[in-house]
Amino acid sequence: MNRFSFIPNQNFSFFFFFFFNLCFASLFTASKESLLQNNKDKGTKSGRGSRKQLFEEYMRTEDVSAGLERGELIKGVLRINPKKYKEAFVPSPDGSADIFLDGIAARNRALNGDVVVVKVLPPEQWKKGKENSSPKRKENLKSHHMTPLKGHETSDSFFETLAEVFVLHIIEDKVVIIFEQKHSRAASGFLKFLPNKNFAMFSPVDHRIPRVNVPLVDCPADFVSRPGDYENVLFICRITHWPADNNFAEGRLAKTLGQAGEIEPETEGIMTEYDVDFSEFSEEVLNCLPQDLPWSIPAHELSRRRDLRKECVFTIDPATARDLDDALSCKQLSDGNFEVGVHIADVSYFVEEGSVLDQIAGKRATSVYLVQKVIPMLPRLLCEELCSLNPLTDRLTFSVIWKLSPEGKILSEWFGRTVICSCIKMSYDHAQSMIEAPDKHFSAEELPPCSTNHRIHEIKEAILNLHNIAKQLRAQRFESGALQLNQLKLSFSLDKESSMPQGCYVYQYQDSNKLVEEFMLLANMAAAHQIYRTYPELAILRRHPPPQSKMVDDLQEFCDQMGLDIDLNSSRGLHRSLNENLGNDEYAAARREVLTHMCSRAMQMASYFCTGALKDENSFHHYALNVPLYTHFTSPIRRYVDVIVHRLLAASLSDLSLEEVHKLASHCNDRKTASKRVQELSSELFFAVFVKECGPLDSEAMVMGVLDQSFDVLVLRYGVQKRIYCNVCMTVFNFCLFSYYKDEADNAESPSPQYSGLTFRNLPLIRTT
Repeated sequence: MNRFSFIPNQNFSFFFFFFFNLCFASLFTASKESLLQNNKDKGTKSGRGSRKQLFEEYMRTEDVSAGLERGELIKGVLRINPKKYKEAFVPSPDGSADIFLDGIAARNRALNGDVVVVKVLPPEQWKKGKENSSPKRKENLKSHHMTPLKGHETSDSFFETLAEVFVLHIIEDKVVIIFEQKHSRAASGFLKFLPNKNFAMFSPVDHRIPRVNVPLVDCPADFVSRPGDYENVLFICRITHWPADNNFAEGRLAKTLGQAGEIEPETEGIMTEYDVDFSEFSEEVLNCLPQDLPWSIPAHELSRRRDLRKECVFTIDPATARDLDDALSCKQLSDGNFEVGVHIADVSYFVEEGSVLDQIAGKRATSVYLVQKVIPMLPRLLCEELCSLNPLTDRLTFSVIWKLSPEGKILSEWFGRTVICSCIKMSYDHAQSMIEAPDKHFSAEELPPCSTNHRIHEIKEAILNLHNIAKQLRAQRFESGALQLNQLKLSFSLDKESSMPQGCYVYQYQDSNKLVEEFMLLANMAAAHQIYRTYPELAILRRHPPPQSKMVDDLQEFCDQMGLDIDLNSSRGLHRSLNENLGNDEYAAARREVLTHMCSRAMQMASYFCTGALKDENSFHHYALNVPLYTHFTSPIRRYVDVIVHRLLAASLSDLSLEEVHKLASHCNDRKTASKRVQELSSELFFAVFVKECGPLDSEAMVMGVLDQSFDVLVLRYGVQKRIYCNVCMTVFNFCLFSYYKDEADNAESPSPQYSGLTFRNLPLIRTT
């Protein structure tokens, strides 16, 4: 089947009508029928299937170690295509491309996210693909020994929609061993009754997970007699074993969740699959907290700290925030410079190293922010009270204080433990109103309760000065080569009683957000340099590798073909292109959003690492920020890495080994990735519920890419990506194609290239309802 293609022309918009509630039905848990249809691809035999050996036995550990040392084997994280579960990928060691694993057998029972070891076949045994005629593409093929694979998708969050993506393609290679099981081996899904069997079949919602045989004794008591009652019921199943001679795994039912499509059962299923610990904190953990409440700072602790309680310190957060872990201060000095402080909750004071509380915080590693609730890393007594920098309350902090010029140049810097008393809890909207109306006199009624020790005018002046310095810092960052790929973030208004979505909107990123961001970045960079100077072998930093070269080449060629002036040679060039080179017509913003999403796909993930584990300092570099050293220091209430950084800054760590810090960094990477995905799935779930209850909705969408039987769009009003399958709406689609093709033929002054009767113009818009 031919692909549709894009033809450069910025004066045309293609409109296509379909029902939004139908379009987004796939956001819900898959129906029983769709699962059964998908299962046909996995094999039609029920029960235990064939006894033929389907998977190779795993290689011996000593042989794996030897093979890795000789370079005959490659270790990496397995990614399974969420839309084509038979395709999987492992990054190549140099990060330039992906190693392709074709088919379920090649994965050898590994699941998404597992660390696997693969064996690469000689290039002459790689699968041959259709060669692209582009000289640049041919040169890349020759230099990288790669062949094209159509429709390659690389992540859960984004659909890969470029016409052709070139990957290292292995036809008979298999995973030789699962080096580390990262996947939870838990899944949500549905049960199917199998007559004359002593087990039922569990079909996971996530098609990348195999179907599982579960004993009937695990099923509800009346499941055998009334299986129809459970067709739309979600269950949790845990895989216990996957035999080498069976397409199906073996497992046990862990829990009945409830009706599919309902928020709470779906949410619990998501959290269980991604191994999020949402249990209540044990008594043993809670006993680590101060028992004498209300708690006050001990006198001996006050004497050890720099006292900033009389300073004008304030917080700026979302209006609904309850875990306030950062505060700001700013005062002008007699010489015209400014003393600027970033004050971070001193969580490490309450979380004693090696305690049960420390162990559970390290295991959780991060708070998880769902649409309707937060799964905290620490008990709420710490998150929302003792550590939270609540207004008009003395709180322990870790501060970095600079002397800055009006242009943002650092003249001096100080790190240390402090005590503050925030004078006011500002929301981003409060700070934004001051930025937008610098001459306005704000009354006490317009703002939250404020300390009588500081006038509202003083607070406003501090915010305006911070805003002006932040603008200088921001301009300098981007001029120096920083890159920011801001994507639309969907937010929801919820019913206070039911927590059901009542509305949704794209979150507005304002100057007040940018103000806070700039000083948090500055503090994180300062902390990175400080701990690396002190602990050159044990510092825990955050690196961001440059994007995969092959994906950048493909995207550059795509943009060139589209007539889009995009410079992908550097982070600085890309940022400038996205902000200056996309025109000023009515669809320029839409093109920017689409290209931002497409550029994000080529980016690698940032990750924590132990400095002693990487010998080349150049590999410490953070690509997006374009800085040599970076870490996380500013959010210890919700990130465990920040707690470790605080301990490093205070020189209060016990003798940790390089191996222990490296392992800790790897664990925090895993939990951060899982947390991000859970948050995305939570947002998708709420949007699906909102569309179901309030739809159909009307919005313009811009085509992001076209595949053989589907095309991807970005729904501009909501910032949501959606894949539209042509066979689902073929009748109306055919009508649109016919009508458009006829109009083009009637009106065109000269012929245009056509593909399957349709010409797409430059990133066309479609109308969705």
